[in-house]
Amino acid sequence: MSTARLKRSLRATFLGLAANVALTVVKFLAGILGHSQALIADAVESLADIFSSIIVWRGLVVAETPPDEDHPYGHGKAEPLAAAIVSAMLLLAAGIIALHSLRGIAAPRVAPSAWTLIILVVVIVVKATLFRFVLRESETVSSSAVETDAWHHRSDAITSAAAFLGITIALLGGNGYEHADNWAALVAACVIAFNGWQLLCPAFNELMDRSPDRELIDKIRSVAEKIPGVDGVEKCFVRKMGYQFFVDMHVEVNPQMTVENSHRIGHEVKNKIRAEIPSVRDVLIHIEPLNISADKSQS
Repeated sequence: MSTARLKRSLRATFLGLAANVALTVVKFLAGILGHSQALIADAVESLADIFSSIIVWRGLVVAETPPDEDHPYGHGKAEPLAAAIVSAMLLLAAGIIALHSLRGIAAPRVAPSAWTLIILVVVIVVKATLFRFVLRESETVSSSAVETDAWHHRSDAITSAAAFLGITIALLGGNGYEHADNWAALVAACVIAFNGWQLLCPAFNELMDRSPDRELIDKIRSVAEKIPGVDGVEKCFVRKMGYQFFVDMHVEVNPQMTVENSHRIGHEVKNKIRAEIPSVRDVLIHIEPLNISADKSQS
């Protein structure tokens, strides 16, 4: 990741972290003073956001560490690892909120205060704005960790919206509707759990070196096949490391070609791919002799 991209990633992360700290304090106090279980559950989710932002921050910093003897491919895997941890924290937060909501449903309680709705409106606006900003930054820097952090903001906005709906129903319904915000928090927990699972899968796929989109692989093969002297691309394996890609490629050349010429072609292929696709960090070329006799027998 370039210095500019790292700065943009950290700016988005620190902005979310500062907002989460302030909103967590406000929601906890408002939930306790306003007798809203949904607002307290929302504060728990925001508390998880604080830890997730810290994890994303450290993941971005570690991912920027240059390659060393123990990590010759760099430390880019720190990003999807951070994304996986944050996704797991979303699932944990959903479980805590669901448990807290179920306990609240089973216990007698008073209706929440009407002024808590004002707090929730402010929270929803702030979180929706943060989601759009951080998601846009994650797309710019191609960071799965920053993207996961953005969806954490979206989940917080969802829990706040559910709390708003629950409190509104409790206030309008009167006696017998006091538990409406508990049910709203329970629904929000299910949504958060779904988002957590949706974000956990791609993070694990990246950690397991799953191939990227076929479009990128086809583009890499196309660039290589246009190099003079390249008769074909037998194999092309691509894996993601942070926001960059590493390519392993088997290039077919004339079997009568000298080692020097085939070596030159290999470097041309590597340089051309890296020039036309900046997200490719390195290309490992293996030269294969083209099986001319097999081609003739098939023609």
